[in-house]
Amino acid sequence: MTYTYNRVLRGVSIDDAEKRVRAALADKGFGVLTVIDVKTTMKEKIDVDMDGYRILGACNPEMAHKAIGIEPRVGAMLPCNVILRETNGGTEISAINPVASMQAIDNDQLHEVAAEVRDMLCETVDAA
Repeated sequence: MTYTYNRVLRGVSIDDAEKRVRAALADKGFGVLTVIDVKTTMKEKIDVDMDGYRILGACNPEMAHKAIGIEPRVGAMLPCNVILRETNGGTEISAINPVASMQAIDNDQLHEVAAEVRDMLCETVDAA
């Protein structure tokens, strides 16, 4: 089982990819809670240059509420991260596969919720 679902947007800048991903996430009921600009952070903290790399912490409140109701400590594994990474010729989008990450928790009910979220995130990546 792969831990991310990926797609490359050829000829699309990281800024434009982020706009597209945010819109697609919103269409599925997700909001972006956090943005980590890894490129800037690495330059500031350890003076390393790298290609654009952003981590969007996405959350669908209804699905998060459902998961927390089933397994209260699951919040340690939230939000769902979506990565934007500059590549040769475009930007790669990678969304976490919550089914893979939730395998660490022995709870079939939670796994069902994770599968729903996985499908929503895959549809988001495809729509971006």
